[in-house]
Amino acid sequence: MPFIHNFRMAAPAIVSKTLLLFLILHAILMSLATSQPNFVKHYCFDQNGNYTANSTFQANLNTLLSNLSSNTEIDYGFYNFSNGQNTDKVNVIGMCRGDLKPEACRSCLNNSRILLTQLCPNQKEAIGWYDQCMLRYSTRSIFGIMESDPLYNIRNNQNATNVDQYNEVVGDLLRSLGNRAAAGDSQLKYAQANKTGPSFQTIFAHVQCTPDLTDLECNQCLFGKLISYIPNCCAGKVRGRIFTPSCNLRFDTTPYFDPIPTTDVPHSSIPQAFPSPAPSAMLIKGKSNSWKTAIAIIVPIVSILILFTFMCFFLRRRKPTKYFKSESVADYEIEPTETLQLDFQTIIDATNNFADVNKLGEGGFGPVYKGRLPNGEEVAIKRLSKDSGQGDIEFKNELLLVAKLQHRNLARVLGFCLETGERILVYEFLPNRSLDYFIFDPIKRLNLDWERRYKIIQGIARGLLYLHEDSRLRIIHRDLKASNILLDDEMNPKISDFGMARLFDADQTLGNTRRVVGTYGYMAPEYAMHGHFSVKSDVFSFGVLVLEIVTGHKNGDIHKSGYVEHLISFVRLQSLSHNFLVLKIVHDIVRMLAGMDELEGRDCLKYSRSNTAQ
Repeated sequence: MPFIHNFRMAAPAIVSKTLLLFLILHAILMSLATSQPNFVKHYCFDQNGNYTANSTFQANLNTLLSNLSSNTEIDYGFYNFSNGQNTDKVNVIGMCRGDLKPEACRSCLNNSRILLTQLCPNQKEAIGWYDQCMLRYSTRSIFGIMESDPLYNIRNNQNATNVDQYNEVVGDLLRSLGNRAAAGDSQLKYAQANKTGPSFQTIFAHVQCTPDLTDLECNQCLFGKLISYIPNCCAGKVRGRIFTPSCNLRFDTTPYFDPIPTTDVPHSSIPQAFPSPAPSAMLIKGKSNSWKTAIAIIVPIVSILILFTFMCFFLRRRKPTKYFKSESVADYEIEPTETLQLDFQTIIDATNNFADVNKLGEGGFGPVYKGRLPNGEEVAIKRLSKDSGQGDIEFKNELLLVAKLQHRNLARVLGFCLETGERILVYEFLPNRSLDYFIFDPIKRLNLDWERRYKIIQGIARGLLYLHEDSRLRIIHRDLKASNILLDDEMNPKISDFGMARLFDADQTLGNTRRVVGTYGYMAPEYAMHGHFSVKSDVFSFGVLVLEIVTGHKNGDIHKSGYVEHLISFVRLQSLSHNFLVLKIVHDIVRMLAGMDELEGRDCLKYSRSNTAQ
């Protein structure tokens, strides 16, 4: 009994000590579990499924993540590994900032692998960003695919002094770095530099793409997604960061990166492929080289076919055929009407004081209203917003250019108003609005059968040819896109919005600007990257527009299971999986544009195939 009594007396003390020991151990474990620094941002893809504990998928994931941070053979900061088969397959990408030493890179990735699996437990896809590295894994293919979703930004709320000059310096610096990074190799697509800004303030910046992207895809990611996004988040701020799975950038007035050699490393001294593991090894790297080979084949094919479309059209329209024999410059030139300067009260009366019921839509520079002039004529009235990007120079540019251009496939300007700070253009009224209103709407595009789409493409090509070759002035539009193609009551297309257009001399073939304007996704690479514009840059925009009309997909707005976001990439992938769909599309367009009969169409297609095969 004494034993029982003593035990009863000691039991509470034993329980208390046990509980205390448990709490101490729990605190230690929790502190170890949370000892990793927090991510700048992370994202768990709930929609892509979960894995169960101790499953084959988890074993494959743990093996890859462990190998990622312990692999000493790779010293250039980019890792892409795969492991497993079918639904148990895991793909991992790890990338460090280009200035990071190998040891620091592996340490950053090691922290990432511990923290990411804690923050996204049992999820088959996740991504996390530190200041110095990024880690992502997924069960789907992620190698060699440009992805800009999710997109995050971080900024400092402090404004820079002399914001306009600061923004210009930041823009120039990032564009220069973007060009350098995109020109990198399969191990590193990274560039960093600093530049003196206003008030002798030094601005530091870097840009980076995953090096499994092509040069073009890296440019699309940096210029089309990140740099173009700066006005929405970080313009005028002393610090800004934007990052996506495929690319990232940062600018700052405080130094944050270590120096790296500024001289270009000879390509001959860099291995052109990652070291191949032994045949018996479980780990295999992402097959980015096969993607690069496929892309290197497809991109020239698409370029050749689009250029070939124009060549066939130009050659055919210069030959006297039954289709075009009556068309000449004289037919295109319509006697211009005098452009009227209207008072602001007339505009107010025409639009019922800019009533919402008369609003047709809103573009990048301001709203457009339907109006009726005192003579009863219906017009479209474009009212430029005071805070829009189009200033007096662009307004006068559009007014003077369009007043001199008269063509059935160009929208006509009937008048203008410059009063009380208002800048207003009065266009002919086109009842069917713009092309994007139809082709991107799943219901309305049913009104566009193939013959009508071909005629729209043909009309746009005629208008563009007139601007480039047949008018008294040579005009480069620089912003050709679906929303700038208006449609009359018979669905005839008319090119509009000449605010960004530029006039060329008769013998001029190339223009250059430091102020790149227009719409990313439609811009030719040489224009987006270097500011070089020409007839060819308009032709590139036309090619993208043709693909939009034919496919019904909007460039930059395609979200499939493979996360393809650019129309050119989408068509390229469709071509790979559907026996060169692009060839058939362009073949049909060539026949329609040039008015060819069946025999001539086959000859033209044979010629295009022989060229693409060489």
